[in-house]
Amino acid sequence: MTAPTLTGLPRTVLRLHRPALLTWGVFVAGMCGWLVWLTEVTAKGRGPQGLPCLGACGRSYGLFGFATELEWASTLIGYCFVGVAGFAGGALIGRELESGTAWLAWTQGVTPVRWLAAKLALPAAAITVGGTLLVLVFRWAFAAHTDPVWAPAWSSPSVFAARGPLLVAYALCALAVGTLTGLLLGRALAALGTAAGAMWLFGSVLTYCRPHLWPTDTRTGPDAFDLPDDDWVVDEGSNAHGRFAAYHPASHFWPLHLTETAIVLAVAVLAVLCSFRVLKGRPAAPA
Repeated sequence: MTAPTLTGLPRTVLRLHRPALLTWGVFVAGMCGWLVWLTEVTAKGRGPQGLPCLGACGRSYGLFGFATELEWASTLIGYCFVGVAGFAGGALIGRELESGTAWLAWTQGVTPVRWLAAKLALPAAAITVGGTLLVLVFRWAFAAHTDPVWAPAWSSPSVFAARGPLLVAYALCALAVGTLTGLLLGRALAALGTAAGAMWLFGSVLTYCRPHLWPTDTRTGPDAFDLPDDDWVVDEGSNAHGRFAAYHPASHFWPLHLTETAIVLAVAVLAVLCSFRVLKGRPAAPA
């Protein structure tokens, strides 16, 4: 019994975009390796009595380095969707239309709808598998040191995305938005820049709106500002009734995270539907 192999259009898509898939695989493997190193080596560089090393015990950082580098890693992971959008708009769709390769395929018995479905299926599968692996490894690394003094805050924009399915949702949305941009512009370089910029703007807007996606808790009184270190303070001040603080406790992570995930996936679905509608309205051959 032989192993199943890709044939036809899926095989063509795989061969055409193999460098991009390999780049994605190297990125996922590299980030996972970095997270394992941070957790198993960097974070364990402690001095006497378990205190973090500050250069006096043969290591220049210890847990200070763990928190900082975990933040760097989360930034690369959390914003990788910008690169996905650029790839989808430029190489996946825009270049195919600009060079005429897509038109050639449509004259060889491959319908535009089937062509686009094959173009989306393989990258979507790779993004889902790789993104899920990144989330699992990052969650393990983040949970290795939960002391809020040393660990990055759960409300940090990149950490927030990398700890759950929101990371995969953003990447899939970037694939969909990049595809739509490539179909609309039909030029590789223009679609690459526009798609990457659009996804960066979309992510920035949602990051700004994030604390308002779920109702905050409110604390009033003289000790209103004395909140746990892992609470996300959204607003605080004083009024005629005394001190107040509006905040999200750590237990609000999943409601906030899943709400934003639903919004991002809804935009992704809308972009895919628009892409197929744009494709159906195209002429059978370039003008």
